[in-house]
Amino acid sequence: MSESADSRTQTLNFNIGVLGHVDSGKTSLARALSSTASTAAFDKNPQSRERGITLDLGFSSFTVDLPDHLRDSGGQKQYDSLQFTLVDCPGHASLIRTIIGGAQIIDLMMLVVDVVKGVQTQTAECLLIGELTCPCMVVVLNKIDLLPPNKRQSAIEKMTKRLHKTLESTRFKECPVIAVAAKPGGPEAPDTEEPHGVPELIELLKKQTYLPQRDPGGDLLMAVDHCFSIRGQGTVMTGTILQGSLAINDTVEIPALKVTKKIKSVQMFRKPVSGAMQGDRVGVCVTQFDPKLLERGVVCTPGSLHTLYAAVISVRKIGYFKGSLATRAKFHITVGHETVMARVTFFGLPPVGASESPSDTKPPPSQPCSLESPFTFDREYFYQDEYVTGQEEGSSGPDPEQWALLEFERPVTCPSLCLVIGSKLDTDIHANACRLAFQGCLLQGFEDKGYAETGLPRLRIYKTKHKEGQVERVTDDYTVIGRNLFKKETNLQLFLGLKVTLSTGETGVIEGGFGQSGKFKIRVQEGLCAETKQLLSSTSKKKGKGGSKGGPANEEEPKTDPQPVSIHLHFKRYVFDPHKKMVQS
Repeated sequence: MSESADSRTQTLNFNIGVLGHVDSGKTSLARALSSTASTAAFDKNPQSRERGITLDLGFSSFTVDLPDHLRDSGGQKQYDSLQFTLVDCPGHASLIRTIIGGAQIIDLMMLVVDVVKGVQTQTAECLLIGELTCPCMVVVLNKIDLLPPNKRQSAIEKMTKRLHKTLESTRFKECPVIAVAAKPGGPEAPDTEEPHGVPELIELLKKQTYLPQRDPGGDLLMAVDHCFSIRGQGTVMTGTILQGSLAINDTVEIPALKVTKKIKSVQMFRKPVSGAMQGDRVGVCVTQFDPKLLERGVVCTPGSLHTLYAAVISVRKIGYFKGSLATRAKFHITVGHETVMARVTFFGLPPVGASESPSDTKPPPSQPCSLESPFTFDREYFYQDEYVTGQEEGSSGPDPEQWALLEFERPVTCPSLCLVIGSKLDTDIHANACRLAFQGCLLQGFEDKGYAETGLPRLRIYKTKHKEGQVERVTDDYTVIGRNLFKKETNLQLFLGLKVTLSTGETGVIEGGFGQSGKFKIRVQEGLCAETKQLLSSTSKKKGKGGSKGGPANEEEPKTDPQPVSIHLHFKRYVFDPHKKMVQS
């Protein structure tokens, strides 16, 4: 009977993202955790050698006994042990990539802070990424061995206070802070020195665990972090399943190589299994290909990933970013597993009171990216020179809803509705400034290389234009001649039939050119009213008489100097309309 019981017992995998400023000691902490855990297991458990430490590219994992609070919450599944997978995020650009790539599966964030240096630029950036991607956090103050023993306790308390203050305005307020020395004496010190505080940290991590929500549904997306071949068997890809599930005999696609492969076997925790799902760390053996071609990358359900040349995203500025976000500027865009430069165009809803076209429908319900996304091609949008914040709108409330068009310098492969982060990674890493500029959700992708001709004209983003000229003279009750609205070389044909308004209130239509100097004829359908005719005749008399006052007009116009009548032309132009047509509502 033990066999059937055994087939139900499983290891629960819990993913911890290890983040922190360069040199805060992330890697030595991961190593200390793994070795402490495995020796503890070694003492208690004959199978510990099987469990061991699986050190992997950026991943190390260790297994502990299942904490009591998870024993009762297993539902159908009975877990008998808990595996912590530490996702160590090396280097900076890759930190952003790794975290965003693994965003869906990081269950807990461990922020490592150098107790001497405190919160540094990258620490703040890690916090931001954590806020975007992860529900819970533990802060580890590392390198306490560098503090003089007599002042150690007070320094730790002081730093803990400061951290709690920093975290007050984030979703991690009240999160636990613990002090350790992962590698006493620094990286060069002999390994004989025992790490301080690591068993306590393991206990704290066990307390913080919960049963993560995992969804086997939807398309498969797996982040591959290592690849090698086994002679006679095939090529093995190890990695983490970000979404969906896989099973033996499934066909998967490797988009980077444009090939599909059949799964021959699957291993988890070094044991063969028939399948795996979101959040699991797996080794997947497929039919042979050259492992050098895919060191890191993604594997997916065939046809589920799209290669995009441009995309529309929802956009929110990150509060700590100092600069403005200008249209036409270039940003580093992290999307899926790639970071690529893109030119950005910001746009928003038409200003209140602007007439919208009848096809404006109610926005569709928001989509599952934890961000609202009422973007639709049926709607008109207003072109913005830059991202607009709530303060600029005169309110202290949230920023108004906005979107951005990203035009990538090279095509990117990513799932739909994925998280997008825009940053200025070329800013000096030591400058004390946040380099993450905005975040959003990918709503619509353009897969055609010629998207500028085929896709963008569907995007109805407009600019409003206003031109002003003067009435030169009246020809009859229904016609005036205008000037100064167009340059001499303007093609007036484009403007025929457009409505104009006179400063005296009448509306008319541009009927055609008049002479060669850019003057034009306006037809006033309702006719000019008497005051306007009087005003205009007095203006032209004034001209004719070398500046003498136009007597009777002054009774209507108390001003001593009659004002010329101005002509106003308002229209809008769609930014991506290939014909550059002018439109009036």
